[in-house]
Amino acid sequence: MCGHRYRDAPAAIDWLCGVFGFERHAVHCDEDGNVLHAQLVLGGGMIFVASALDTPFASLIKQPEEIDRWETRNVYLLVEDADAVHATAVAEGAEIVIPIADVPYGGRVFTCRDLEGHLWSVGTYDPWSDPG
Repeated sequence: MCGHRYRDAPAAIDWLCGVFGFERHAVHCDEDGNVLHAQLVLGGGMIFVASALDTPFASLIKQPEEIDRWETRNVYLLVEDADAVHATAVAEGAEIVIPIADVPYGGRVFTCRDLEGHLWSVGTYDPWSDPG
C-alpha cells in the first residue's frame, strides 16, 4: 500500500474516486473535517489518503510544490481501459506528463499529476500476468 497527503484531502478523495475509479473503504475525520486516515480501494489494491497536517510523521513528508514538483516514488494503477481513464483525467484537469501510448512490454500507459501535483501512472499492463 502507499499513500499521499493532501492540503485538501476531501477534494482529493472526490477527485481520485471520480477520475481513477477508487471507492471509499473508510474515511476517518477529526472534528474540523481533516482527513486523519482514508482507505481507497481499486480492484484488489488499496491506497491511504490523509490531510497534510502538522504531525511528527508529516514533518518527514514534503508536498510536490515544496520540492519543485519532484517525487521520489510513483503509484501505478492497473485499469481495464486506460484510454477511458485518460479521457476522464484530462476532463477533470489532470496534467498529463507522459502521453498515453502502447508500451513494448504490453498494454497502454500514461502518467499524470493529480490536483495537488502527485504523480500517477495508469495503464493496462498487468505485471502479475507477465511471466517475465
